[in-house]
Amino acid sequence: MAGLSLSLLVVVGLVAWRVVDDRPYVARPPQSRGVQAQPALAAQTLGRLQEAVDRRDPAAARALAPSGDDAAADLLAGIVTNAEALHLRDFTVRYVDEESAVSDAGAWTASVDVTWAFGGFDTAPADTEVLFHFVAGDGAVGLTGVGGGDDRSPLWLSGPLQVRRTPTTLVLVDGSRGTADGYARRADAAVPVVRRVVTDWRPRLVVEVPRTGAGLDRVLDAEPEQYANIAAVTTTADGSLAPDAPVHVFVNPDVFAQLQPEGAQVVMSHEATHVATDAALSSMPLWLLEGFADYVALRDVRLPIGTTAGQIIRQVRRDGPPGHLPGAAEFDTTTTHLGASYEAAWIACRVLADRGGERALVRLYDRVDDGTPLGRALETGFGLSVRSFTRAWQDRLSDLAA
Repeated sequence: MAGLSLSLLVVVGLVAWRVVDDRPYVARPPQSRGVQAQPALAAQTLGRLQEAVDRRDPAAARALAPSGDDAAADLLAGIVTNAEALHLRDFTVRYVDEESAVSDAGAWTASVDVTWAFGGFDTAPADTEVLFHFVAGDGAVGLTGVGGGDDRSPLWLSGPLQVRRTPTTLVLVDGSRGTADGYARRADAAVPVVRRVVTDWRPRLVVEVPRTGAGLDRVLDAEPEQYANIAAVTTTADGSLAPDAPVHVFVNPDVFAQLQPEGAQVVMSHEATHVATDAALSSMPLWLLEGFADYVALRDVRLPIGTTAGQIIRQVRRDGPPGHLPGAAEFDTTTTHLGASYEAAWIACRVLADRGGERALVRLYDRVDDGTPLGRALETGFGLSVRSFTRAWQDRLSDLAA
């Protein structure tokens, strides 16, 4: 009954409004649907881009830009040029969905699933979604840009790059020829440094260098400033945790350019060690992962300990030795004492190498990486418990700071 009363009130109210309102009734015009995205035509354009890349045909790629948009034409031709230099394979592009409204000019942004691999270096393709920018006109859809937004922006899709290739290294640089040559020399020099310790590595080192630190954020789909304090990072090319995902070194040029030559080489050798040991997907303790990479990179560097461990020495002099081995909090890329954490981890690996030898350190690293608990691996390889090892590490830091 209550529901019936409410219905009657609604009807009565409607009748009363009709009686007292003497304005003439005017039918509403049909809603305009406006300019619509054209995914089918966009997919055809992507198919032509894929074909242009596969054929290594920059002219065909240029033709996919809107008439008069020279910047878009240069970008698309540059993608094909990059593909040729990178020996690109397994390239596919698949339209997924619109990511923006369509402007009055017929422009919109869509998410596109992209796969690719660098021939001779990547054993399996990367696979990620990338934003592509389209515009409709004259019964066709043109491409106006690639990347940006909240998706990854692969460096090779950003426009013409400098590419340097050797049998063991592949370096992509958004910069001058001289800049690219410099990074290529660092990559080449890192290979024998790593192989002296990681003797079973078959080198396939890929280094990607955006033009700026902000460019690195776009390439890695990272929060702004996430990597502002680091010179380089080793991670999968598509951000996935797939075991066969390509793993590359990505450089922050804003930080790397400030390093002295020897420091720059140490950074490159450190990252190459991560590539050689598949560290990007490892779940081992961070002090061992990072400390081992520094051990390899610094093994034959002749610098005083006050230089290679200066930050942790100053910290110990001020606060005493850390209460525990550095972990996730200490290796947070936004922390203000990141350098001291790397140095502390390096000293930890030095303690182990001094006690049991380099081969014992390598075996420990491999065992822990394969899933052996740290305590068991320390006991087997060095006769140490985690607690006794930590005390030995703290004692070494105190001795250095004395």
